[in-house]
Amino acid sequence: MTGEPRSDLRSDLRFDLPETDAFTRTYWDAAGQGRLLIRRCADCGRPHHYPREFCPHCWSENVTWETASGHATLYTWSVVHRNDLPPFGQRVPYVAAVVDLAEGPRMMTELVDSPPAELRAGTPVEAVFREGVPVFRIPAGKK
Repeated sequence: MTGEPRSDLRSDLRFDLPETDAFTRTYWDAAGQGRLLIRRCADCGRPHHYPREFCPHCWSENVTWETASGHATLYTWSVVHRNDLPPFGQRVPYVAAVVDLAEGPRMMTELVDSPPAELRAGTPVEAVFREGVPVFRIPAGKK
């Protein structure tokens, strides 16, 4: 391994955009409109994320889509300094993170416009959307 970026990847490939299917289309269409959706079980009442066709808590298939507030707190993060997959190579360093949504579920994401030196567990963050993908940032005025 030479430490050089891989040259065998086509430059037009994107590894940061979702592949939608019939089930996840609702989620990604809402994200494209700037809305974050989660799923809630009508039987046990618990929310969950990532979107699934059943409740991971009670296994009920009686789940519905719900618009989330977009508010969360930072749970953990890592600053990524190397990623050979396009377009991440042009974004390094970037912050991969896990946030706790106000509604309860934990979500993997990316933090943007938030200096890594200012990050602390429990920091309030808010959802913003980049090319129809939810990412999070420290709200303006909170930095």
